Amino acid sequence: MASVMGISAIILWGVLALLGTMTSSIPAFQLLALCFSLSACLMVAKRVVMKQPLLTLPTLTARQWLFGIAGLFGFHFCYFMAIKFAPAIEVSLIVYLWPLLLSVFVASRNQLVQALLGGTLGFVGIAFIIVGDGELALNGSYMKGYALSMCCALIWSSFSWYLSTSNNHVDDIGWLSAAVALLSFAAHFSLEQGHWDFSWLEVVGVVLLGLGPVGGAFYLWDVGMKRGNRQLLASLSFSTPLLSSFALSLAGLVDWSVNLVVAVVLVTLGAMVSNYKSKTERTDVVEELSQ
Repeated sequence: MASVMGISAIILWGVLALLGTMTSSIPAFQLLALCFSLSACLMVAKRVVMKQPLLTLPTLTARQWLFGIAGLFGFHFCYFMAIKFAPAIEVSLIVYLWPLLLSVFVASRNQLVQALLGGTLGFVGIAFIIVGDGELALNGSYMKGYALSMCCALIWSSFSWYLSTSNNHVDDIGWLSAAVALLSFAAHFSLEQGHWDFSWLEVVGVVLLGLGPVGGAFYLWDVGMKRGNRQLLASLSFSTPLLSSFALSLAGLVDWSVNLVVAVVLVTLGAMVSNYKSKTERTDVVEELSQ
């Protein structure tokens, strides 16, 4: 069940681009602040439904606060800054090194080579989606953007790995969301000029993003990384831009292409390689589950 929740987070991230088209006129940090505010509200709503105390304080240690804020706010901050200094194609490609890094972080010693091989196949699949029929030409003048993109990949893979080793309660994602919302509002008022006369479409977009890919998904990912099959989730994370392309295609915003088919094959093959277990290993897993 925990792995299913982690996969659900990946699916939600796959519709991020589609929902983002509904809020494209809202400045990035303003949108982030609104979405994380809704994410924090999810914790309160859950406690109301479950008839739990509303004012239960977080169980986070200082280190968990640091990793949590660095992961949730640091990733988005570096991403928004990266696209100011480098083309979106190059930024997206570098950022999606994170599933490859996560595959290596969570792999056991005897599965390290498999993780690298499977992750590489998945990354090549991503390249077919992100680059498409355009040109990829890494340029030295964009080094600041490339460095920030690499920070994104390192931050999210490290944060995801840390979730799998941390014993904090899933509700604490709500407290982290509240902290990130405050930081995002600060960044918005310092760096952006926003507006508050939202259209009904923008309001719907913000709500869906806050409940889904920029909110609820983080709770699901926390459960998945703590209790689910981490190697499987790491390899399936490569499918996020693939799912995004499918969603945009179904909405009629982009066309189907051969690159989508190639990406499906490579991402699927990468996941199979990363998660392949010998007959002996499969037997050991069955025995562990039966005990």
